[in-house]
Amino acid sequence: MQGHGRCLKLFLAFALLLLLQNVTGGEVGRSDKDANATGTCVERERQALLAFKRGLVDEYNSLSSWSSESHEQDCCRWIGVSCNNHTGHVIQLDLEDYLSKGKMISPKLIELQHLQHLDLGEIDFNGSQIPDSVGSLTNLRYLDLSSCNFGGQIPSQIGNLTQLQYLHLGGNQFNVENINWLTGLSSLTDLDLSQVNLSNIFDWPEAVNKLPKLRDLDLSDCSLPPPPPRIHSTSFSNINSSTSLTHLNLRDNHLTSSIFLWLSNYTTASLVGLNLSKNNLTGLIPDVIGNMSSLANLDLSDNQIEGGNPNSFARLCSLQFLEIPGNRLSGQLSKFVQLLPTCAQNSLQILDLSHNDLAGSLTNLTTFSSLQILSVNNNQLTGRIPESIGQMSQLEYIDFGMNSLEGVVSGTHFSHLHKLSSLDLSSNSLVLNFPADWVPPFQLHTIFLSSCKMGPHFPKWLQTQNDCLALDISDAEISDILPSWFWSMFCNSIFINLSNNQIRGIFANLTVNFAIFPEVYLSSNQIQGPIPSTLLQASYLDLSNNNISGSLSFLCASATSLTFLNLSSNSVSGELPDCWNKLENLVMLDLSNNAFSGKIPTTIGSLFKIETLKLRNNSFAGELPSSLKNCTSLEVIDLGNNKLSGPIPTWLGVSFKNLVILMLSFNNFNGSMPPQLCHLVHIQILDFSMNNISGSIPKCLNNLTALSQKGNSSLTSTHYYRKENDKMVFPGNSYEDDATFIWKGRMSTYKSILGLVKRIDLSSNRLTGEIPSEITHLVELVSLNLSRNQLAGQITPEIGNLQSLDSLDLSRNRISGRIPTSLARIDRLAVLDLSYNNLSGQIPIGTQLQSFDRSVYAENPQLCGAPLLKMCADPSEHSNTEDTYELITLGFYISMALGFVAGFWGVCFTLIFKRSWRYEYFKFLNGLNDWLYVRVALIKRQLKDMLN
Repeated sequence: MQGHGRCLKLFLAFALLLLLQNVTGGEVGRSDKDANATGTCVERERQALLAFKRGLVDEYNSLSSWSSESHEQDCCRWIGVSCNNHTGHVIQLDLEDYLSKGKMISPKLIELQHLQHLDLGEIDFNGSQIPDSVGSLTNLRYLDLSSCNFGGQIPSQIGNLTQLQYLHLGGNQFNVENINWLTGLSSLTDLDLSQVNLSNIFDWPEAVNKLPKLRDLDLSDCSLPPPPPRIHSTSFSNINSSTSLTHLNLRDNHLTSSIFLWLSNYTTASLVGLNLSKNNLTGLIPDVIGNMSSLANLDLSDNQIEGGNPNSFARLCSLQFLEIPGNRLSGQLSKFVQLLPTCAQNSLQILDLSHNDLAGSLTNLTTFSSLQILSVNNNQLTGRIPESIGQMSQLEYIDFGMNSLEGVVSGTHFSHLHKLSSLDLSSNSLVLNFPADWVPPFQLHTIFLSSCKMGPHFPKWLQTQNDCLALDISDAEISDILPSWFWSMFCNSIFINLSNNQIRGIFANLTVNFAIFPEVYLSSNQIQGPIPSTLLQASYLDLSNNNISGSLSFLCASATSLTFLNLSSNSVSGELPDCWNKLENLVMLDLSNNAFSGKIPTTIGSLFKIETLKLRNNSFAGELPSSLKNCTSLEVIDLGNNKLSGPIPTWLGVSFKNLVILMLSFNNFNGSMPPQLCHLVHIQILDFSMNNISGSIPKCLNNLTALSQKGNSSLTSTHYYRKENDKMVFPGNSYEDDATFIWKGRMSTYKSILGLVKRIDLSSNRLTGEIPSEITHLVELVSLNLSRNQLAGQITPEIGNLQSLDSLDLSRNRISGRIPTSLARIDRLAVLDLSYNNLSGQIPIGTQLQSFDRSVYAENPQLCGAPLLKMCADPSEHSNTEDTYELITLGFYISMALGFVAGFWGVCFTLIFKRSWRYEYFKFLNGLNDWLYVRVALIKRQLKDMLN
C-alpha cells in the first residue's frame, strides 16, 4: 500500500506540474539560460523593452519605471508589463492607458517571443507602418493595435499567428489590397477591422467564411461593397463559422439588401447581435431575420427599409433591442407593432422606430412588460397619448417628439413611471395639465417639452426634479416671473432652454455657481436689467430679443469658456470693452440691433477661433481695426447699418479664406473695391450697398468659385464646433447662421434657406465704368443689385447665362443700348428693374419680359414695345435687332469710308490723266443728256394727246 501511496503522490505532483505549465504558458519547466530562478525579467527581453521605449513618445513620463538604473532592473515590475511568475518571460504588454503618441514599433519587439498579449490601442504612431516582425510573435493570443493611425499595408505575416484569438486593427489608415492573410488565423474568435477602407475587397465574405471559430466580427465603417453574386451560391458545408458567429457589426457601409442572401447561407441561430445600420438596404425586412432565434439586438437604422412582413420577426423570442429609426417605414404604427412576436413581449427592452413615416395613433403597448426605451419621434402620429402608458412601470425613456399628437397630458399618464429618467414630448400640440401641488413619481435627467402648452404660470413641479441635466420648455406659453429657486435647482444642468416665452424678471444679484459649463437659451422673452458676470460660466449664452440694458463691462470680470454669445435685439449700450482676449474660445458673437457706439476695439483680433461676427445696426464708427485680419476662421462678417468709414481693407480678401458672408452695407466706406476681394472663393453673399464706394467693379469676379460653379447648396449655413473646458468635452455642438438684408424691396431675415440665397448687392454707391462681362460667369447668383450708381455702357449680351437669377436690379444708372434678348431666357426671374437709364430699342419679345409692370422700364425715353404704351415704328425690325446691332460697328463705318474714297478717287484720277477716257466719258454724258431730253419731250406730247 505504501508503494501505491508513493505512486499516487508522484502522479498528483506530475499532474500539478502539467497544470501549472498550462496556466503559465508552458514556462515552468524551461531551460532558457537567459532566465533566472527568481522570476525576475530576462535581460535580453529587458533590453528589447528599452529599445521599444525609444520608439515611443513619453510626454508625461508615464514610463518612468522603464529604466536601466540598478533599482529598476526588474522589467516585470515596469508599468504596463506583466511576466510569467515562474519564468520571468514577458507575456503581456499593455500601454493603451499610459501613452498617446509613438514614432514606430521597434524591430526589437521580436525578442519578446513569449509575448501573449500586446495592447497599444489609441497610441498615435503618426502614419508609420506595422513592422513585419509582429508576425513572428507566434505565441500572441491578443493583439490590439486599434486607432493607432498606422498607414501602409497590413503585414501579411500576421496570418502566421495561428494562436491569435483577439485581433483589433480598426481605426487606422491602412492601404488594403487584400485580406487573404486572415485565412491563417484559425483560432481567431474576435476580429475588428472597423474604419479600415475595404472598398476594393470584394471577396471579404469568403475571407470571413474561412474563420471557423469567429464569434465577434466588426467591419463597421469600412466602405464595404455588396457581396458579389457568386458569394451567394458558395457552398458552406465545410465552414463552421456559421454556428459560432454571435455578434456581427456591418454598420456604415455600402451594403444592399443582397447581404441578406449571404446571411441566409448561415445557420443563423447563433447570432445574438446584428447591426446593419447606415447601409443601402431597401424593401421589406426579409424572412431570414425572422429565423434568427437567438437574436437579442437588431439594428437596421438609417437605411431605406419600407416595412416588414408577417415573418420578419417570427422566431425572435429573445429580442431585447429593436432599432429601425431613419428608414421609410410607413402605414399604421399599430400594424407594425403587431408584427412583433408574442413571445418577445416579455424580453423586448428597446423599441426605436423614430424618423420614419408611421401614421395613426399611439397603440397600447402595456403587453411589453419589460420595455425600457420607447422612441417614435419624427413620425406622423396623431391623436392622444393613451393613459395606459402610465402602467408601463419599466419605462426609463419616452420620446414622442416631432409628431402631431394632441390632447391633454395629466398625471395619470405617469402614475407608475417610477423609473422614468428621460421625457420628450416636444413639437406636438399637447397641453400639460398638472395640479399646482403635483409631485411626479420620477426624477428626470432630461426634460424636452418645447411647444407643449404649460403656461401661463411657471410649472412648479420642475422644483421636484433634483438631477436634471437638460431642460427645454421653450415656446410653452409661459408668461410669468422666473422663480427665484430656478437657478439653484438647475445649476447642475448642461442645457437650459426657456426661449420663446414671455418670462419676465431681472438678473439682479444672480450668484449661481454652475457645476458644468451649460448652454443657456433665454431668447425672445421679457427679461430686463444688466447681465450678471455669473452667466460667463455658460459655454453657450443666447439672450437675444429681450429688454436687457447696461454695458458689456461684465465681460472683463474674468476669463470665460464662452463659445457662443448672442445679445442681439436688446438695449445694451456704450462702447465695447477692450478685453476680448479673455474670450479666446468664442466661436460666435452677435451684438446686432443694440445701441453700441465708438470704435471696434483692437483686442477683437484676439478671437482666433471666431467664425461668425455680427455687429449690425449699431453706431460703431471709425475704420475696421487691422487686428481683425488675425481672425482667419471667420466665415460670416455682418457690420451693416453702422457709421464705419475708410476704405475697404485689402486684407478682407486675403485673410479670410473661408468667408461665406460679407455684409458692410449702410456705412460710410469709400475708395474703390479692392481686387483682392476676388480671392473669396467661398463667398455667397457680398453686400456693400449704401456706401460711398467709387471706381469700377473688379473684372475678376469670375474667380468667386461658390458663385461661378454649379453645385449642391445646403439649405442652411451650419457651424460645427467643440467646446472644451477643464471638466468635460461637449462634442458635436452646432449653430445655424441667419442674415438680414433687403430682398425684393423689404428687409427680411433668412435662416432655414440661407444657403440658397446667393447674392451680390453693390447698390447706392458711386461706381462707374461698365458692368464687367465676367459677372455673367456667376451662374449660381440668385440676386444681383447694381442700382443707384453711375454705371455706363451696355448690358452684356451674355446676361442670359445667369439662369439662377431671381432678382436683377440695374435701375438708376447710365446704361445705354438695347436690352439683350438673352435676358428673356431667364425663366426664374421674378424681380426686374431697368428703370432710369438710357436704354433704347424694342423690349425683346418673350413671356418673361412682357409680364413685368411697365414701371420696370420707366424713364428710358428711347425704349419701346410691350409692356410699354409706346410702340416701335417697325415691329418687324425686332427680328433683325441683334444681327443689325452686331453688324453696325466701328469697323463697319471705317470699311464704308475706305470704300467711298477708293471708288471716288479711282474714277476721278483716271479721267484726269487719261485724255481718251475723258473724251469718251463726256461724249457719253452728252449722249445720255440728249437721249433723256428726247424721251421727256415724247412723254409730254403723248400725255397732251391723251388729254385732248
